[in-house]
Amino acid sequence: MKILFLLKRRDDYSHALHSSHLGLSTGLFNSASFMNDMLNEAGVESHLEVVVDNNCIDREVTKYRPTHVIIEALWVVPTKFYILQKLHPNVQWIVRLHSELPFLAGEGMAMDWLGDYLTYKNVSIGVNAPRMMQEVIDYASIKFPKFDKSKVVYMPNFYPQNYDKKSLDKSKEYIDIGCFGAVRPLKNHMLQAIAAVKFAESINKKLRFHINAGRIEMKGEPVLHNLRGMFIQLYHKGHELISHTWTPREQFLNLCSQMDIGMQCSFSETFNIVGADLVSQGVPLVTSSEIPWHTPCFSATPQESQEIYEALRKTYKFPRINTWLNQYNLTRYTNKTREIWLNYFKEEK
Repeated sequence: MKILFLLKRRDDYSHALHSSHLGLSTGLFNSASFMNDMLNEAGVESHLEVVVDNNCIDREVTKYRPTHVIIEALWVVPTKFYILQKLHPNVQWIVRLHSELPFLAGEGMAMDWLGDYLTYKNVSIGVNAPRMMQEVIDYASIKFPKFDKSKVVYMPNFYPQNYDKKSLDKSKEYIDIGCFGAVRPLKNHMLQAIAAVKFAESINKKLRFHINAGRIEMKGEPVLHNLRGMFIQLYHKGHELISHTWTPREQFLNLCSQMDIGMQCSFSETFNIVGADLVSQGVPLVTSSEIPWHTPCFSATPQESQEIYEALRKTYKFPRINTWLNQYNLTRYTNKTREIWLNYFKEEK
């Protein structure tokens, strides 16, 4: 049993190179890296490579000779994939999705590519959220009435359990709230910022609202424009929008550790590594129920700014309980993930 994870290098984030040769500190890279490390520690031989494009895949598969190749996300052109799975018929190929179908539907040819992949004999689709199983099966069944449901496999995210502790300093003039991740509409930055301003004023603090402005995706430009416009209007009150570039993971974890509260009240999530990073640094976190390991009593409906505000108030009042529950729920989730992955490869032997 030999596993090979393959990711496509993103040239648009070349400024954010990871300290290793493998690639970028994106959520996709971190997800695959965590999984690769977990499998090796469990005695399953695994390797991760970041490639430039489709043309590099055959070389890596020939060199490494894996039993399973896991392609992280939809980036292999179907015609190329057809040739690859013919060239390597003994390899089990898995294309692992990290976004739900409503999200993928907005990404050009993604749905067509997904449909093409499902017609290939030794290609399966891995999904990292339970409800995606049924979404993909239903979609495939519409396109192919005799579709084999076993070709859709649940492969959730893993996160290493190295947790820090910190205390919330309520004596500061400012409150630092981190709402990190790529700026795009589904991340819900605007409503979270509105709730954060209201919350800061309710506790007589000046708000420093931290975001990653160095990564704009899927029509996120208007979101960033409107955020900046709102905080310009709030400048006289002392509230600030603080923009950060995309950085290597260790630097990002250090930034997370400086936050008083984290926010991840997104409209759509399948795991949310950014939220896990905040929790790992001992930062209390407000989420939406979209995150599969969320803590209900510290979560909010993403469309309701008042709910987000109330979750912030509760978090500020009980920061240690928030942190403990989030770390506990994340641990339970990732322990189950480890079991699922190891059972899958055990059955594949």
